[in-house]
Amino acid sequence: MRTYINQLKSMHGQTVTLCGFVHEVRDLKKMQFVVLKDVSGECQLTLTKTPENCAINSIVSSLTIQSSIKVIGKVNVDDFVKMGGVEVLPTDILVVSIASAPLPIDMTGLTESGKDTRADWRFLDLRDKRRQLIFKVQTTMLHAMRQFWIDKNFLEIFSPKLVATPSEGGAELFELDYFGDRAYLAQSPQVYKQMAIAAGFDRVFEIGPAFRADKSHTNRHTTEFTSVDIEMAWIDSIEDIMSLQEQWITHFITVVIEKHFEQIKEIMGFELQVPKLPFARISMKKAKDIVKELGYSVPKETKGDLDPQAERLIGSFMKDKYQSDFVFVTDYPTSIRPFYHHHKEDCKTTNSFDLLYKGIEISTGAKREHNFDKLIMQAVEKGVLDGKVRKLDGSLDLNLMPKGMDSYFNCFKYGCPPHGGFGFGLSRMLMQLLRLDNVREASYIYRSVDRLTP
Repeated sequence: MRTYINQLKSMHGQTVTLCGFVHEVRDLKKMQFVVLKDVSGECQLTLTKTPENCAINSIVSSLTIQSSIKVIGKVNVDDFVKMGGVEVLPTDILVVSIASAPLPIDMTGLTESGKDTRADWRFLDLRDKRRQLIFKVQTTMLHAMRQFWIDKNFLEIFSPKLVATPSEGGAELFELDYFGDRAYLAQSPQVYKQMAIAAGFDRVFEIGPAFRADKSHTNRHTTEFTSVDIEMAWIDSIEDIMSLQEQWITHFITVVIEKHFEQIKEIMGFELQVPKLPFARISMKKAKDIVKELGYSVPKETKGDLDPQAERLIGSFMKDKYQSDFVFVTDYPTSIRPFYHHHKEDCKTTNSFDLLYKGIEISTGAKREHNFDKLIMQAVEKGVLDGKVRKLDGSLDLNLMPKGMDSYFNCFKYGCPPHGGFGFGLSRMLMQLLRLDNVREASYIYRSVDRLTP
């Protein structure tokens, strides 16, 4: 039976079978040392050069870095052993697969291979313990997220990713042929989350892929990403959504700390802390006042939104003044929000928010418009629907309805309750949580404008 390296400390004197990659070989005059790595950690294999060990000594001398091997040996727990006070004295080594040399990327940590080169050889890049920790943390996060929602009576859904009409509108669409017809890759599960509310599911969540034909070349944009979404019925205001989200984030960060605190400290070099509740809340007007006081003017091209520089400034301001990494920015203008966001009485602002984490937007949420007539009116105002779609008798001309949109609007004709929710970027959260330089580090396989492989 296979033993993992992190189990060895309690197995002094026992014979074990280890499987892993060769991380380092030191072939000295009288001794041989091999650093073996598996998904749980690293350990030292120690061999003396003797006539009795001649065969196994020869195998060690032939090893190349990153070869995969199977080792049988006796565990020796001794504080004088440099690598964690434990070593294995091999009695047999089987070379399962020899690695070609030289390696296409540096695996020693002494030099840094370029990001594109590492992406080309992603399977090798991911053997690094730092990279693997990212996805261990991600796994823990996702499990904690699901558990939180399940404990609060949410249902998990899996919505279609091939859709007849754009989920969010706009130009960021991947279009494809669908048996002679036109289809799109889903930008978000928004339509189907709201359909679940109309179906009486009450509270739903989804963790799944989303696609944006975004030509941005930044450290936080990808063309394919994992979107984390919830929708809940019978809310009174966006405060219900924000309150749930901050509790949820605090919960999964707490779970990550409980499981990975020491690993993050050792490998990433910092101590992760549980955020304080409640998160700060500021209006869009207040946010712009803050950046103005800091000597920055948001460009007019944003049309009322915040640009990345403004978000960074707000993040720094909130950290310095309130020791908070999180801030909800509320009251976004109707002009930059989707038609289905609920409007305030002034009809100029929406009951919506963005959540910034360390100066980067990681989530957008809102109360939705559930009134059928108002929803139609807002869709017309946004240009989603032709103004002639409503006939004089109040009925809808389905011939003027974009294909697939009729099934969405029908959800609001038969007693849809008030509801709201949010969409959340998993890779952005990981990037900020673990202090990574680029969202590609938090993506298992990265997709961008100029990368479609591996």
